[in-house]
Amino acid sequence: MNQIIIKENEAGQRLDKYLHKYLKEASGSFIYKMLRKKNITLNGKKASGSEKLAVRDEIELFFAEETLKKFTGRENGLLQYEAAYRELGSPEVIFENRHLLIVSKPAGILTQKAAEDSVSLNEWFIGRMLAQKEITPEQLHTFKPSVCNRLDRNTSGMVICGKTLLGSQKMSELLKNRSLHKYYRLYVKGILTQEAVLEGWLTKNKSTNTVKITAHSLNENSSYVKTVYKPVRTAGDKTLLEAELITGKTHQIRANFAAAGYPLLGDYKYGDRIFNDIYKRKYGIESQLLHAYRLEFPLLTDEFEELSGRILTAPVPAIFSKLE
Repeated sequence: MNQIIIKENEAGQRLDKYLHKYLKEASGSFIYKMLRKKNITLNGKKASGSEKLAVRDEIELFFAEETLKKFTGRENGLLQYEAAYRELGSPEVIFENRHLLIVSKPAGILTQKAAEDSVSLNEWFIGRMLAQKEITPEQLHTFKPSVCNRLDRNTSGMVICGKTLLGSQKMSELLKNRSLHKYYRLYVKGILTQEAVLEGWLTKNKSTNTVKITAHSLNENSSYVKTVYKPVRTAGDKTLLEAELITGKTHQIRANFAAAGYPLLGDYKYGDRIFNDIYKRKYGIESQLLHAYRLEFPLLTDEFEELSGRILTAPVPAIFSKLE
């Protein structure tokens, strides 16, 4: 017999919906058959599956261990998280409480998996929660903690991770309504001395994993994009900028500045190869110098009051200072 105690991340959903996630390899007919035969019970009683789960409810599954492993997929589960936690080490923690973890991702690390065998910050995050006993392997069957925002592999800086369902939902809300302001530091080719706004329409080419910025929408898949920037300092043939993403689309900053004639230093996808090669030879720079530098939170209450009006920053990588 296997007993499950419902925690806050699982509460509020129907029992059958929970069981479909927990027993992800089992058919619906199998689950309802087990409920009818009382091989699955709720708080010691027969259940139909329509019951709404509450914190501390007890679900009992009267299955053989091999059957349970088969239907939960447990055989394949935890190794990827443990491996990612070991491999990626200890990214700098900027903020942490019971709902959220905000870390500074180094350049060169995926935020989320690109392929089945790839390693990402998302798996590292789950591995960290498992190692610190903030979640159990059983709970992962029905709730997977996840990153809330994404950065390109070679973009460094702050990534928000939702440790709880409430944390993930709140951050998704703030990102969607754009009340959480995100600022980046970046080096571009050329001299910029005035604050300005970059606008346009972004169209993605999935086959090449690139985007194109145009003055007008190309088709129904085009998205309006807007980036606001101000110079921080100039240094020779380049400028350090601070940019705020008003919208947040794939490769937006990189493509916006390239289209405006000020490509990012080190960006070989959208940038100036000759310019980049000079800095590659001198400093070993092989990818865009783009860093998610600052988060400014709106006024918040209740569970998130600790972040109300807070400004969090992640120090720029050392290479930024070498280019002054």
